Amino acid sequence: MDYWLDITNTTASPDGFERQALLVNGSLPGPTIEANWGDTIVVHVTNSMQNNGSSIHWHGLRQNQTNQQDGVPSITQCPIAPGQSYTYTFRATEYGHSWYHSHYSLQAWDGVFGGILIHGPATSNYDEDLGVLFLNDWSHDTSDALYSYAQTVGPPTMDNGLINGTNVWESGGERFEMAVTSGTSYRLRLVNAAMDTFWKFSIDNHTFTVIAADMVPIEPFTTDYIGIGIGQRYDLILNANQTTSDYWMRAVPQVTCSDNNSTDNIRGIVRYDSSSTSDPTSTGYDLSDDCDDMPMASLVPYVSLDAGTAVSSEELPISIALNSENLFKWTIGTSVQWADPSLSLIENNQSSSTWTNTSNVISLTEVDEWYYFIIEEPNLNVYHPIHLHGHDFYILAQGTGTFDASTVTLETSNPPRRDVAMLPGSGYLVIGFPSDNPGAWLMHCHIGWHTSEGFALQFIEREGEIQGLIDESVLNGTCTAWDSFANADDIVEDDSGV
Repeated sequence: MDYWLDITNTTASPDGFERQALLVNGSLPGPTIEANWGDTIVVHVTNSMQNNGSSIHWHGLRQNQTNQQDGVPSITQCPIAPGQSYTYTFRATEYGHSWYHSHYSLQAWDGVFGGILIHGPATSNYDEDLGVLFLNDWSHDTSDALYSYAQTVGPPTMDNGLINGTNVWESGGERFEMAVTSGTSYRLRLVNAAMDTFWKFSIDNHTFTVIAADMVPIEPFTTDYIGIGIGQRYDLILNANQTTSDYWMRAVPQVTCSDNNSTDNIRGIVRYDSSSTSDPTSTGYDLSDDCDDMPMASLVPYVSLDAGTAVSSEELPISIALNSENLFKWTIGTSVQWADPSLSLIENNQSSSTWTNTSNVISLTEVDEWYYFIIEEPNLNVYHPIHLHGHDFYILAQGTGTFDASTVTLETSNPPRRDVAMLPGSGYLVIGFPSDNPGAWLMHCHIGWHTSEGFALQFIEREGEIQGLIDESVLNGTCTAWDSFANADDIVEDDSGV
């Protein structure tokens, strides 16, 4: 199954305000990559931008035995140079929905993203699949234009938000609309693709049946709303069982950890009568403002798997400080500044044990053994969506305060599994996963500013097996083209490299 994606720099006005944007195939969001469970997916990506590198990362896809297809500059490849193409080939070894996005600089939040939908079983029945539904925060300046402010002052306030690529601003733009038929049930595949926003998503007068978290099917549960962190996904079933009318669909930024100038106006409309043009008069749920994951007790995987006994348990403290240039830099363990891809170093027989400290490597040397990681920032009240490439991790504990193994009981019996979980402000997140997927895998905060400011590390997993998975010709060809462009245009890396 082949797809062709073309990345261009252009202008867009998704809320009626025109600004520079980077788009995939000219649309926001880009086209959905759709396949069936078990299919081989081939995506040909062309970089048609004049002066930007790029890449595409397939968020949440494990890339089992295909680490080189993960699409992360400085880790698995060099950026795709302007005028060049790159073909990604991988198998859909899991099912559900997710999204693809550029992993170069801050491009994802200027428009380089789109949906992934892999058809497979579901844990509850429904009538119609409405596909991927994106939630984005949106600024009227480019991400690059805002990055200096983010580094020197802190996260900028976003101007607006989009539901599936559209919203209103002042007298312009238009709202997302969804027509439903009374008595019909609909599957919504929700994605938080924001730069720096935790959402609470709801539809007035309606409830959701939740059947998957990220790409993990769960025991269905019912809720009035979904709290969704950056990079997370939920599969929701909406039953159209209310009085024929118009109802607000609401995506509300949580001010506990998000800043937006349109907090109460990021809305879509659900219409029981598709000919209606009226604004709804419905009332939203009275919800508390917080940035907490949905309760662990609700996210019960349908296929029961227990966490194994760890051969290693490592603490990963989070910190932020000003560097010598008075720029904010985040660290998870230590600071990072990546350049040559990790796969290039491995291909050239440079052991990760000899790499510089700024490579921020954690080596997972054992085969099919369990590793636990305690991620914590007890003295800093900032929430972080933690995303791991190459694995679904098991959430063993999550809470506020300092983690204390003598008082916190790890949940190892069929705990929630996913690839993004919230690190609570002034709190901890304990995750575990088995070393069953050789490769160089990134783990990072999915707040765009934080990733660029250094909140990232890499796991080098079963290093001795990685070289056999590398296509040296593709790796070196991409890097040669990138080096030629970067040298000619005097490109200087001013962020973490991912």
